[in-house]
Amino acid sequence: MTALPNLMVAPNGARRTKSDHPALPITLSDIIETAKSCATAGADGLHLHLRDAEGRHLLDAGRYREALAELRTQVPGMALQITTEAAGCYAAPHQRQVALAAGADMVSVALREMVQDTPDATAATFYSDCTDRGIAVQHILYDAADFDLLIRLLPKAALDDPALQLIFVLGRYSVDQNSDPADLNPFLERMTEVGLAPDWAVCAFGRGETACLVEAHRQGGKLRVGFENSLWHADGSLARDNADRVRHVRQACA
Repeated sequence: MTALPNLMVAPNGARRTKSDHPALPITLSDIIETAKSCATAGADGLHLHLRDAEGRHLLDAGRYREALAELRTQVPGMALQITTEAAGCYAAPHQRQVALAAGADMVSVALREMVQDTPDATAATFYSDCTDRGIAVQHILYDAADFDLLIRLLPKAALDDPALQLIFVLGRYSVDQNSDPADLNPFLERMTEVGLAPDWAVCAFGRGETACLVEAHRQGGKLRVGFENSLWHADGSLARDNADRVRHVRQACA
């Protein structure tokens, strides 16, 4: 399976628009140009969100296939991960269908969303199907309690696999949310308690994003940066674009 990249850029997310920042990419051509500039700046992975013609969050297997084909040509050195985020628009059956049918090597999936109105057996079968198809799932954990959900849904062999991919979300989407490096501690403590040694990464919000990513790097984790989570540098200044954020985080972690 495709390994988790060291520095993944999440350039747009499901919610922000160009009214939040004029350099936020919305169209596929915008995303491709952003991917190129971020690759040059040092990102080795792209977390892909698509939008419809009105700029709204879109989960569509066919559109993902088209986008992935173009991105594989334009940025062949980047790992490409699609999102299955519900964003209040999609239910778990549709999310599962898109993950399995989009032709992606990597998908990010929130454990909490996969069990929404869904029997555990159905969610567990979905994760097994992804493994059988060679799709690397990065499991989204919103707090340390989600480790219990992870253990509930995945077989022991998957939990013990060092290729198990996790991402810890430090903080929440909200106005003026600023994550703190201390937000990482409960995840690391719980991970040790349950005896897991996965391939893990972190995303964080607001002006605290850089400090959180630096701490995650120091602790041996991988990083996700970009306008999905923050528009600002550590000093509070507005980033010029996603590539600017990538450069600043790389320098901060050097």
